[in-house]
Amino acid sequence: MLNKGGILLSVLLGILIYYLGGIESLALIFSFLIFSVFVTRFGYYEKKEMGIYEYERGWKNVLSNGIVPVIALFLYSNGVVPILAYIGSVAAITADKFSSEIGVFDEKPIYLLTMKEVKPGTNGAVSPLGLFSSLIGAFLIAVVAYFLYSISYFDMLIVIIAGFAGSFADSLAGTLEEKGIGTKETSNIVGSIVGFLLCSWRF
Repeated sequence: MLNKGGILLSVLLGILIYYLGGIESLALIFSFLIFSVFVTRFGYYEKKEMGIYEYERGWKNVLSNGIVPVIALFLYSNGVVPILAYIGSVAAITADKFSSEIGVFDEKPIYLLTMKEVKPGTNGAVSPLGLFSSLIGAFLIAVVAYFLYSISYFDMLIVIIAGFAGSFADSLAGTLEEKGIGTKETSNIVGSIVGFLLCSWRF
């Protein structure tokens, strides 16, 4: 799923995550990778026919998904934010991955700026299926975090909300992509920042 640059950077980020947050944090981001592979492969033939299947990802994609979680862990290791901030950022990138990879099967997505129907895969568009899928992605990360960190049910709810909000923020940023402002990578960063911030206030 990754080219050589993507593999190298993912290994470096993995080392940083392990150093800053331990085996639990590495397991959480690894869960994101597993879920990502699954939803990317989901509906493979249909995505190929639609011309939207992305097989190989590079270092930019790895960096845009991993930079905020690494920063969150750095701040956590220095006592600035709770571990929930890291979990929230991972929930956001997972929710966005589920939304974008599964939401494309909804035939009537709505473009957020005009609230009009557009073709599946349009940046800045959302659909009922995509929104529901993002909730599922955030929920899965919350469940994994529950077993890894023994977070409370309330914290799980916060993570789910943060992940969903981060995915929606990514879609909002996607409206700028359609106008030539920013890229998929910058939208990913925006979404993960939202997930991070919404989980940073609890100590």
